[in-house]
Amino acid sequence: MLPVVALVGRPNVGKSTLFNVLTRTRDALVADQPGLTRDRHYGICHLGPRPFVVVDTGGLSGEDEGIDALTARQVQLAVDEAAVVVFVTDARAGLTALDRDILGDLRKRGKPVLVGVNKTDGLDEQTSLAEFAALGIATLVPLAASHGRGVDGLLSAIAPHLPADDDGEPAAEAEQGVRVAIVGRPNVGKSTLVNRLLGEDRVVVSDIAGTTRDSIRVPIERDGRKYTLIDTAGVRRRARVEEAVEKFSVIKTLQSIAAAQVVVLLLDAGEGVSEQDATLIGHVLDEARALVVVANKWDNLTRYQREQCEKSLERRLDFVAWAERVFISAKHGSGLRELMKAIDRAHASATRQFSSSELNRAVETAYEAYQPPLVRGHAPKLRYAHPGGTNPPTIVIHGSRTKHLADSYRRYLENFFRKRFKLVGTPLRLEFRDGENPFAGRKNELTEGQQRKRQRMIRNAKKR
Repeated sequence: MLPVVALVGRPNVGKSTLFNVLTRTRDALVADQPGLTRDRHYGICHLGPRPFVVVDTGGLSGEDEGIDALTARQVQLAVDEAAVVVFVTDARAGLTALDRDILGDLRKRGKPVLVGVNKTDGLDEQTSLAEFAALGIATLVPLAASHGRGVDGLLSAIAPHLPADDDGEPAAEAEQGVRVAIVGRPNVGKSTLVNRLLGEDRVVVSDIAGTTRDSIRVPIERDGRKYTLIDTAGVRRRARVEEAVEKFSVIKTLQSIAAAQVVVLLLDAGEGVSEQDATLIGHVLDEARALVVVANKWDNLTRYQREQCEKSLERRLDFVAWAERVFISAKHGSGLRELMKAIDRAHASATRQFSSSELNRAVETAYEAYQPPLVRGHAPKLRYAHPGGTNPPTIVIHGSRTKHLADSYRRYLENFFRKRFKLVGTPLRLEFRDGENPFAGRKNELTEGQQRKRQRMIRNAKKR
């Protein structure tokens, strides 16, 4: 296991910017707005001689109610697992009473603490450090995270506090297993589901819509299989998205869909399928990702409401009939085993590898059972097939006049392959290619040959 370094401090002091610099990513959402980060965000720093896990945390406001209290709890959990804490401060704002309170709490936890004095660009570093020397911390590191300055000094200060290298592979901490993105509208229970699967309060959960703003990746293991869960921000209709931060959150969610292998669309069973749910599925289809549709808050519904929900799913989601439907209660944990099984089936189907021989037999059987309708007196022919890739599974079919295949026949072939190979929860891509006609271009050659033969016959006739 790699050692953990936690970044802690007030809101808007530059923790997320520093996290992105240390991990050389843009994983943490950054904006000039306090309180943007709320959950723990993990990444790996490979910049120094000893790799370590760096944890970005939400800003501590000193409030003990609502979202701020939940964010503070996440910070406490990050500090508890850290080998060293980097207390990030703001040189431009100067030393505040809240800084002193935060440091006092960190001292009680008995962890090594370094002070990163951020935003020193354009300021006299020695003057800035002198003000924070009043905190009584021996190690003060000047930083300008937005410009990447001071990072080497920070790494040098962190190194002595890390445990000896156990020769473990840094990749052991990286994302493993099936990547599962959990998407949906705000307040449908995405974070509650992540916490229930983990068995701990890993991400902030609140009744306030839009609590999650970033995409949080969490590795888990269930029944001997490894997964990386990606908790995403709730996506509203475009017309309702006004704040720049929310726009960036939506972009992060769409990026998470592209990065996932299986997407879990979570919806509120009491509200049925909304227009925004269908739009989200459209994004999943654009990325050709495996899909599981999950109706949450199932335990709160009457029998009549459940029937209405099932009808809504059947009617509104007929364009993804191949996606399995699972009914759960993230709050109470019911239906989670069925959900994980559906995720496994979708992943297995999406990554299914075919052989050319089995595809050729399938094409031959499908063609013999039902031949495509005639086009201008000629029937399109399917000759052979071969695999074209996975995630989604792709089948390349060669033949003649395939561009004239009717949509109904293309759907027939897709359904035939799904049934034959037991594919569930994944799109199936069929690519049709017309083979070259071996007789193409020979018409004129044959005509010229006939003409030469006729001329010889005429010359012989004249000689007689």
